[in-house]
Amino acid sequence: MTKPISFATLAVHAGREDLTALGVHALPIDLSTTAPLVDIDSGGQAYEVMATGGVHAGQSSTVYRRLWNTTVARFESAMAQLETQRMAKAGKSVSEFQAVAFGTGMAAISAVCLSRVKAGKNHVVAVRPLYGGTDHLLASELFGASVSFVEADQIAAAITPETGLVVVETPANPTLQLLDLADIVSQAGDVPVMVDNTFATPVLQQPLEFGVTYVVHSATKYIGGHGDAMGGVVVTTEKHAVELRQVRAITGALLDPQSAYLLHRGLPTLSIRVLTAQNTASELANWFLTQSKISDVYYPGLPGGDAKGLIGKQMQGPGAMIAINMKDGFEAAQTLCKNLSMITHAVSLGSTDTLIQHPAGLTHRPVASEAKPGQGILRISVGLESAADLIADFETALNRVN
Repeated sequence: MTKPISFATLAVHAGREDLTALGVHALPIDLSTTAPLVDIDSGGQAYEVMATGGVHAGQSSTVYRRLWNTTVARFESAMAQLETQRMAKAGKSVSEFQAVAFGTGMAAISAVCLSRVKAGKNHVVAVRPLYGGTDHLLASELFGASVSFVEADQIAAAITPETGLVVVETPANPTLQLLDLADIVSQAGDVPVMVDNTFATPVLQQPLEFGVTYVVHSATKYIGGHGDAMGGVVVTTEKHAVELRQVRAITGALLDPQSAYLLHRGLPTLSIRVLTAQNTASELANWFLTQSKISDVYYPGLPGGDAKGLIGKQMQGPGAMIAINMKDGFEAAQTLCKNLSMITHAVSLGSTDTLIQHPAGLTHRPVASEAKPGQGILRISVGLESAADLIADFETALNRVN
């Protein structure tokens, strides 16, 4: 197949290059936990390669699922292609980039942190806000690395000889601040930068083209897109991918093949889902601005929501996530959530249906008080329903708020 230049076309075909040769049309699922060995020597050599972070080679045995799985590998191939699509379209070499998939997004982030500590670097610089689980992981210093939480313009000043990683999320969770990745990479210098790209997806943002080292996704969200499969993935250079696969093999954090199949199956509709939800989110965010019981609306597509002018330069659109701040705080937020009938009150995001949740009480509950979202803030993941139906549901619920 000629390499597609369109993201939408690539998303349909990526990671499926061998299906015709296999004589199948749908993605195959390999559920084997162990694989036959030709002999002891070749089996041992294959084990050594994969246990130390190498890739499965041709006709050799995959040995054991914790080391390698072909269903997972197809998904990884697809994600690496999608995160480098614009670079490839521009004629840049992308052969050095690989994806490594994990059982969850937090497993992926943990593996990146552990790999940097293993490299002898025990300090992390991070910019808040971050997903609550990431913030908690870093603040707990679980891996023996200290963390400095700083503002985006203070990264360079916070870096020490021990710094092994800069961690950012853009758009930020939950209040959608946009960070200039080129500036962050410049400030970081030789220190690798990890970006959580879950909210944007490669449809809207491909951080590798700005010099980022690690692009992380909770694939549970938009990548899968249907709320029925968990997973995480990191796209990075071959050198760092080797380090991550070694961590994955030792810790047993490989994505399971059934989930890999479901996540990969979600990719052909990724563009359609993200862009459709984005259009609805824009309409909904503008409607929220007219509501007197809402004091603040956080959405990059609104006036003032993109102060650095990154949409159109770094990000291809404002996305489908919104946050609102209820004027009367927690009680108003709780009343609103209780009185929604169609919109689902649940954590997570990126599903086909619209979800709403209270970050301070749920996803960001472990975050330190000085960095925790306000009690009136609600995070909304806009789904594929019509804007009119969502507005009607919110209007009914807002009328119940005193």
